[in-house]
Amino acid sequence: MRILIAEDDPKLLKSLMHIFELNHYSVDGVDNGNDAFDFASSDEYDGLVLDIMMPGMDGVTLLGKLRANGITTPALFLTARTEIDQRIEGLDAGADDYLPKPFSMGELLARVRAMLRRKENFTPDMLNFGALSLNRSTYELVCGGKSHALSGKEFQVMEMLMQNRGAIVTAEQLITHIWGWNTNVDTSVIYVHVSNIRKKIEALSAPVAIKFVKGAGYTLEATV
Repeated sequence: MRILIAEDDPKLLKSLMHIFELNHYSVDGVDNGNDAFDFASSDEYDGLVLDIMMPGMDGVTLLGKLRANGITTPALFLTARTEIDQRIEGLDAGADDYLPKPFSMGELLARVRAMLRRKENFTPDMLNFGALSLNRSTYELVCGGKSHALSGKEFQVMEMLMQNRGAIVTAEQLITHIWGWNTNVDTSVIYVHVSNIRKKIEALSAPVAIKFVKGAGYTLEATV
């Protein structure tokens, strides 16, 4: 799952990103409403965590513009306890939930999980490609009664390939999805992760291969 966090307090933003990453989310963080709008407009996120009071554009205005542009990504507002009117405006603008500050990280994570479960297109715990399955709860590849654990980054690569079955996924798309836009990671890192995943697929004797299409990217294909 990929989350965008918009929070203008740098210490809180850093803490939020760290907690979500520890809980196996892919996270991008911004500190103002204008950047949040630009990032969220890509429609590449599963959920948004937005502070209401931000420089550039407040959270309510931001979400209203996103909804007007057809972006339906679930959103949760972080609000000061005194911002009652803004909470109402936020819900009216299309927010799914709000959480007053100060809050516990446990409650925030629980509310985000609940928000994501309410998505119409919420993805199941298992993704399947032929006889090979990816367990999204345990980060394991499963085939023929056997399983093999993936690292966090390997899981994200495999998840994206399985979600885009039949299509070619470029190395750049994988980098953006996993590390975000502002990263210095190069395509050789993707090659290393793909190489490791291939070894684990082979260890399971799964009839699936990750094929590299020269000049294009990676795709899954059945081998039998």
